[in-house]
Amino acid sequence: MKKMAMLNVNSWEEHDLSGQNLKSLPRDLLTYVKSLDLQRNKLKRVIGISRFTHLTELNLSRNKIMEFSQEMQYLQRLEILYMNQNNIRSIPEGIFPHFTVLKFVKLSSNRLVKLPPDINQCTSITYLDLSRNCLQNIQPLIGLTKLKELLVEKNHLTELPPQLFQSSNCELTVCKATGNPLRCPPEEVCSGGVTDIQSYFHQMEKNPNTRSAWTVKTMFLGSSMAGKSTLCRSLREGKPVVVAVKDRTEGIEISQMYTEEVRFLFWDFAGQEEYYLTHHVFITPRALVILATDLASYSIVDPQSFNDQLWFWINNIQLRVPDSVVLLVGTHCDQCRDQEEVMEKKKDIEEKVKTMLENRRMVLKQQKKNLEENTDPSLFTDQVDELDCLLEYNLKVLDLVTLDCTKTEDIAKLKCHILMCIQSESMLLCSESILPKSYEEVEQAIHKLVALEQIPQHGIVLLDELSDLILNHVSLSRESLHSILRFLLRYLHRIGVIIWYEDINVLSDRVFIQPSFLISMFKSIVRHDLVQQLEEVSRDLLMQEGALVKQKFIWVDDLRCRGTLHNAAMRILVRRELEKLVEDDDDDDDDLIREVVGTKKEEGIILTLLQYFEVCLPTLVGSPLNPQAAEFIPGVKQWESARVAKRDPDGACLFPMYLKDDLIVSNKWGENKQDDLSVHVYILPEIPHGFFHRLIVKTCSLYATHWVGKEQSLFCCGNKLALVRQRTTDGDPFIEIRCRRPEKDEEFRSLWDLILAVMSKLFVLSRQWPGLTQQVHTPCPERGCPHYFTWRDWQELSDTNLYNLVKEEKLVCQGGHTRRTELIFPKVPILQQGV
Repeated sequence: MKKMAMLNVNSWEEHDLSGQNLKSLPRDLLTYVKSLDLQRNKLKRVIGISRFTHLTELNLSRNKIMEFSQEMQYLQRLEILYMNQNNIRSIPEGIFPHFTVLKFVKLSSNRLVKLPPDINQCTSITYLDLSRNCLQNIQPLIGLTKLKELLVEKNHLTELPPQLFQSSNCELTVCKATGNPLRCPPEEVCSGGVTDIQSYFHQMEKNPNTRSAWTVKTMFLGSSMAGKSTLCRSLREGKPVVVAVKDRTEGIEISQMYTEEVRFLFWDFAGQEEYYLTHHVFITPRALVILATDLASYSIVDPQSFNDQLWFWINNIQLRVPDSVVLLVGTHCDQCRDQEEVMEKKKDIEEKVKTMLENRRMVLKQQKKNLEENTDPSLFTDQVDELDCLLEYNLKVLDLVTLDCTKTEDIAKLKCHILMCIQSESMLLCSESILPKSYEEVEQAIHKLVALEQIPQHGIVLLDELSDLILNHVSLSRESLHSILRFLLRYLHRIGVIIWYEDINVLSDRVFIQPSFLISMFKSIVRHDLVQQLEEVSRDLLMQEGALVKQKFIWVDDLRCRGTLHNAAMRILVRRELEKLVEDDDDDDDDLIREVVGTKKEEGIILTLLQYFEVCLPTLVGSPLNPQAAEFIPGVKQWESARVAKRDPDGACLFPMYLKDDLIVSNKWGENKQDDLSVHVYILPEIPHGFFHRLIVKTCSLYATHWVGKEQSLFCCGNKLALVRQRTTDGDPFIEIRCRRPEKDEEFRSLWDLILAVMSKLFVLSRQWPGLTQQVHTPCPERGCPHYFTWRDWQELSDTNLYNLVKEEKLVCQGGHTRRTELIFPKVPILQQGV
C-alpha cells in the first residue's frame, strides 16, 4: 500500500504542518480536521492529540517522539497512521483495541523492543510496517486475520510464528523479513515471499527436524603474502602446510573443513590489488572474516604499515558488510625477534583498531549533529536517517590471535578459538539454521550427483536439468521440489557452496555447482600479471581464434596503453584456463567453451558477468574488417557507444582498473574555469576501492560519447560536457561533477539534467555498500572562498521539486559572496542579468 498524498490546502478537512519545527501541537488548530500532517517537526510528545477525534489520517513521522501516547486511543476513526522514524521504545497496552477501523500502520525506524500483547485485537489492520526496530519476537501479531502486508526487516528476530502463515483464512500476501538473524525459517526462505515461507512450515510439519545445521562461510582476507593461504590450508589439514610463493592464491580459492559441530566453507581471497575489484562480487554478509596480518613485517612506528595491513581491509569490510565479525590473526610470529616483540605488536594493533572504530563512530555522530543544527533540519532528515543506520551497525573486531604456522599446537589452538567465536557470535553470523529433513535430503542429493559425476566436471548445469536429476534421488514430488530448490540454492549461494545468480536474467536458469570453476574463469582476465599472460599466448591458441601473432602484439599494446582488452584475446585467455580444468575426453568441451567464452556472435558467461558487475565496459576498436568503427586514439578519437559496441564481438572491453593515467581526459577538458558549475559528492567515511571505476562503467551506459581515464572521465551529451573525477581535499574524499557555465540561460536546465543523471547513478551504486553515506556540497564559485552550500535531501524528489530545492533567485555564502541560484543548485533561471 502506498502513502496517501496529503494536500497542502486551506481546508477544514486537511491540515499540513510538516516541516514547521514544531515542538508541541498548536492550540489554535481546528479539532475537526480529518487529515493532519505533522511530519518533519521536533515533537517529543503529542499532548492534546486526543482532541482530534475526527482524524482518519495522521502523519507523525520524522519527529523525536519517545512514547506512544495513551491519548491516541481516543482517535477511534483513524484509518492511516504514520509514526515511523521516531524514538518510540514501547507501546502501552489498551490502545490498539480502540482502533476499530485502522488499516495502515507505519512504525518503522523506531526503537521498539516488544509489541503490546493486545495489538492483535486491532483486527482491521491490513498493512503493518515494523522494520528497523529492535523486536525479538512478533508473537502478538497472531490473530491479525486481515493482515495482507507485513514488513519486519532489520530487527532481532530469530523466528517467525508459523501461525501467521498457516491459518486457513490467512490473507497475507507480502512478508519482508530480511536483515534478521533468522533460524526458523532462514532468511533465504523469507526472501522467496509468503509462498516459500508457507512451504517451509508445511515441510517442517511433515518432516520435522530438531537438529540445527551449522555452516559458516569463512573469508580469509589480508595483504599479499600475509600468510592467508598457509593459514587456510594448515587449518584444513590440522597441521603446518608450507605454501610456496609460486603457489600463492590468484583470485579466490575455495575449500571445506568439517568439525563435529560446524561445516566451514573457506574462501581464500588473493591479496594483490588487481583482484580487489572482483572481491566485492563474492564477499557476502553474515560470514566470519579472518584477517591475516604479517607481524614480522608490521611496523609500530610507521602509520602506513597499519593502514595497509589492517585498516584498509577493516574499513572495506565495514563499508561492504558492516555487521560482520572479524577475527584478527597475526602470522609469521616465528620470524619475529622474540615473544616480547609479538606481544608489543599485538597490543599496538588492538589499540589502533579500537581507536579507529571509536573515531569513526564519533565522526558519524558529529556529522549527524551538524545536520540537526541546520537552520531547517527538516530538510535533512533522510541524511540524518542514513547516519542513524550507520550508527546502528556493529562491526565486531575480535582481539588479535598470534600464530606460528610452523607449530601443530598453534594450529589446533586457533581451530578451537574459531569454534568458540562462532558459538559466541552465532547471532551476528546467522550460522545456525533449522531446516526440514526434506531440505537436507535435497542438498545431499546435489552432493551425490557430483560424486557420481552425473553433473559435469565444470559444474555448470541448467536449473531444470538439476531439478530432473535430483528427482531421481529424493522422495519428493516435482511441485515440492520446485519450492524447496529455489530456497536451497539461495541458502547454498549465501554460505558459498554453490553460485546462483538469481537476479541476472540471462544467467538465472544456470547453477554453478563448482564455484571454484567460475572463479578460475574470472582470474583468467582479472589478474595482476595479465600483460604477461597475454605475451605467453601460444601460436596454437591464436590459430584456434583465427588470429595472427602480430595481432597479439597489438592486444598487449592496447592493454598497456589504453586499458582495453580485445574480445578475441579474452576468449583465448578463458579458453586456455578452461582447457586446464576440463578433462580432454569430455564430449561437451566445445559446447562448454562456447557457453563460457562466447563466440563472435554472442557473449559468453564470463563477459556477461564482468559487465553485470561493472568491471568492464564494451567498446569498439579499429579494424580493417570494420572501417566504420572508430578507433580509440588518446586526444584524437572518442570511445564509441556501449550500445553499439556490445553488438560487435570483434571489439574490445575497457577495464578502467588497467588504465595508467588521465591524459586523454585532461587534453579534452582543458583547464578548469572559475565560473564552472561544480558539485562535490562526499562519500563517507571514504570511497571504497574500485568505486570510481564502477561509477564510470555505470555512467558510460548513459552517454554514447565519453573519454575515460584512471581517475577522471568526461561525458558528452549533445554539446554539453561533464567532467567526473575522484578527488581528496584535506583528507576528505569526494566525487566532483563539473560542467562549463552555459552561454544562454535556457541551457541551464540541460546542464543540471546532466549533473543530476550522474548523481543518480552514483546514488544507486552507493546502495551496494551499506556502510556508506553521502553529503552533497556546491563550493562557492568565488576564487579562494572556502565556503560551500549544502544540499538538502534530494534523492526522493520529483523532477519538478528537484528544480525547486531553493526558492530564492540569489544565494549568499557565509563569506558574503552573492551568486545566482542556478549556478549553485538545479534551477531554471528567471532573471536574465548575471552576477
